[in-house]
Amino acid sequence: MTKALILAAAGALALAGCSNNPDKDNDRQTVDRQGALANMQAGIWYSPQGCQYWIIDDGVEGYLTPRYNPQTGKPVCVTVPSDFPGLATGNFKGGATSVIGDPI
Repeated sequence: MTKALILAAAGALALAGCSNNPDKDNDRQTVDRQGALANMQAGIWYSPQGCQYWIIDDGVEGYLTPRYNPQTGKPVCVTVPSDFPGLATGNFKGGATSVIGDPI
């Protein structure tokens, strides 16, 4: 009997590692869920070095990824005036809801 329990526990433990990981393109929040990131509105943030990043803020958490040129695959970077870096444009907070808004 003990041997059967040990084998069953070992089998269950081995199968526990076979589960699929959740799809990372979906917002997993339970309070302020907006669904897939592709359905949210993105804006563009300019780094101090002048490189562009896609930015999405749903009110609970934010997402940031480099913007690449589709033809070359290189990051999109421009020369920025000294008073310009850190600027974000677009309605990147469009994913925020009235339940949990973004105060900033």
